[in-house]
Parts: sequence; structure tokens; C-alpha cells
Amino acid sequence: MNAVMIAVLVMVALSLLRVSVVFALVAGALVGGLVGGLSLEETLGAFNDGVGGGAQVALAYATLGAFAVAISRSGLPDMLANRLIRLLGQEATAAHQSRVKWILLGAVLLMAIFSQNAIPVHIAFIPILIPPLLALMNRLKLDRRAVACALTFGLTAPYMLLPVGFGAIFLNDILLANLNSAGEPLGLEITRSMVPMAMAIPVGGMAIGLLVALFVSYRGARGYAEKEVAASTSIVSTAPATPHALGLVMSGVAIVAALGLQLYTGSMILGGLVGIGVLSMGGIFKWREADDLFTSGMRMMALIGFIMISAAGFAEVMKATGDIDALVNNAFEVFGDNRGLAALTMLLVGLFITLGIGSSFSTIPIIAAIFVPLAVQFGFSPMATVVLVGTAAALGDAGSPASDSTLGPTSGLNVDGQHDHIWDSVVPTFLHYNLPLIAFGWLGAMWL
Repeated sequence: MNAVMIAVLVMVALSLLRVSVVFALVAGALVGGLVGGLSLEETLGAFNDGVGGGAQVALAYATLGAFAVAISRSGLPDMLANRLIRLLGQEATAAHQSRVKWILLGAVLLMAIFSQNAIPVHIAFIPILIPPLLALMNRLKLDRRAVACALTFGLTAPYMLLPVGFGAIFLNDILLANLNSAGEPLGLEITRSMVPMAMAIPVGGMAIGLLVALFVSYRGARGYAEKEVAASTSIVSTAPATPHALGLVMSGVAIVAALGLQLYTGSMILGGLVGIGVLSMGGIFKWREADDLFTSGMRMMALIGFIMISAAGFAEVMKATGDIDALVNNAFEVFGDNRGLAALTMLLVGLFITLGIGSSFSTIPIIAAIFVPLAVQFGFSPMATVVLVGTAAALGDAGSPASDSTLGPTSGLNVDGQHDHIWDSVVPTFLHYNLPLIAFGWLGAMWL
């Protein structure tokens, strides 16, 4: 059996058994490396080489966590949560609660969408916004799996479709660049306008999955215990009881400064540090409290950071085995020249690769070099090639245990220990997004 398939199966199986995702990634990498013909030393060496690539991401998330804690002290998240709670009011009729529930889901979805394009902060808003709203969600008996699906859709679909913010990086700097780089020797040329048009088809499949999740799968009530949020993971415990005007103003200035610098320099770390500095100068917290603030932020984002580091090591081991190429080539030897089966094979191979890596951005350089020549060989059009490569890369992002698109929602929804990462974030998003992505990606490749 192919080493990549075995490694991913080991990682997914251990994760479903509620083994730590970090341990599952390390175990999967070790098994995959050994099965792929690497020695233990070579496997560990490749893993360690990859770990360095994830360190910057982990540091960026830790900085964003500290920025989230700092903003929480201004009272901004509490103001939003309190307004929504007042919207519920004393009226407890089913119709009123239903309206509030849909307003809440709509607000969460819009914030997630804006976090990718209009205000590109990615998952940094989740630990700021979601924990203060958990009490309201409990009162509404809102199924947190619906919230996880709304968040994951907002974190993934916009960058796949809209070429601004993170979408400009994914569609233009990574997907378009790698497609043209791999296609140039074969006479394949993709224009900038083709990419969002082609990706609209798989994103349409995700939109249908979102509607099914919200209106069918998780529409019903689900009860949660009223628990105190653990101080070690909460940003709520450090927030003031009542929002104050200076805090709200300085929060706005800090957010604009952090975002502006992030867009100018491309560094989330520098943007987060500047935002923290602005909040400190505004008196939201004192410099002598900065150490506690960073410690709280790092605690909150530590799991995501370690998983991203481990996923980078896992990806490097999979590359070192050389079995990614073999996985694709063997599949096409079985299916011959059948274009329908060829398209389906590409998508399933992309799913396996991205499930383990956990990042569609990191997957594109791997699969574009392999899939573009095969797509040309099977006679797929340029637009169909965009659909195949873009969908294959995006497949594992929604539904991977190692993806920040599932880790982010869990970091906010599980602060009281009542939202399991695998069964309440990963499995629901896999079912409602990955399956429609495969179906619509295949239809798009065959139609275009």
C-alpha cells in the first residue's frame, strides 16, 4: 500500500479515537516514512526539517492570541455579546429565540467571511468573539456544530472565490502561479480571470453544504451544561465587566494599525505586536502585565501552534518518501484513459494529501506539479484544470484535524470543554464541505 495513504489513514484513525492530533500526526509521519523506505533517522530528519517551516506560523498564532487577550480587556467582545443578549431580552417565545439564533449565526458567518477578505485577520477573531457568546448559545440551545460549520465555511470559501485579502494569495500568488509554472512546458496558460470563475463551481457545492448543516443537520436544539470557563484558556476572565469608551476607541485604532501593518509588511507577527503596543499606550493594560498577557494568549493558541508545526513535519516526510508521485501514477494506471475516473482520482488523491498536511496553501505546490501534466494528458481544458487542482488542494482544509479552519472554531467553542475537536468540528465540516467539494469539483471538471 502507498506510504502516503497509510500515513494519512493512521493519522485520521488515531484522531477519530480521540488521540491527541499532535501525537496522531507524529505517529502517522513515522509510519509513513518507514513504509516509504526511509530509515528511522531519515524519517526523523525529514520531520525535523519540516518542523522549522511551521514555527513561524505557530509564533504568528501565539502573537494573535496575545492580541486577542489585549483586545478583550477593552470590553469590545463583551459589548457585542451583551447587545446580542439584550436582543434576546426577557421574551422567551420560540419565535423570538429562533430569530435571535439566526441573527447570531448570520453575524458569526459574516465575521468569518470578512476575516478572509475585507478584514484579513484569519482566525484571530474567534477567541475574541466566540467565548463571550457561549452563554447566549447555551440559552438558545444552539448546536455548536452549526456554529463550527458557519465558521469553517467563512474561513475557507471566501479565499477560494474572492481574489482579495487571503484570496489574492491563494488564487493569484499560489494557485495561478503554480498552474502556469507547471503548465508552461506543456503549452498551458491560465489567465487571472479564469481562476475565480472556475472556483465558483466547487464553492457553490460548499454553500449547499452550509445550508444543509444549518437548516437540516444541526437545526435542532442541543443542550449544554452551564460551566465556568477555565481561566487557563479563557480570554473572558481578563475582560472588564463593563465596556468603556476609551477601550472601544483604542481597540478600533489598534485593529486598524495591526491590519494596516499586516497588509503592508505581510507579517501577522509584526501586526499583532503593533496592535498590542497601541492598546498598551491607550492604557488598556500596563507594560508590566505584558508577560501575563502573552502567557494567556499562548495558552489559548498553543494547541493550534503545535498542530501546525507537526503538520509541517508530516508534510515534509510525505515529500521525502516520494510516494506522492507514485500514488497518482498508480491510480491512473488502474483507470486508464477514462476522464471521469481520472478527475475523481485527482480529487481523492488531493483529499488524502491535504487531510494530512491540513493546509490548502501548502498543498498546491505539491499537487500542481503532478496534476497539471496529467490534466493536459487527459485533455482537460484550462478552466477544468483550475477546478481540479484548486478543489483537490482545498478539499482537506475543511475537515482536516490539522487545519486551522477546524482548529480555529474549536479554540473558541471548546473553552468550557463541551465541544470536541474531532466529532464536533472535523467530522461535521468533512461531511458537509468535503463531500460536496468532491461532487461539484468533479462536475466542474467534466463540464468546463
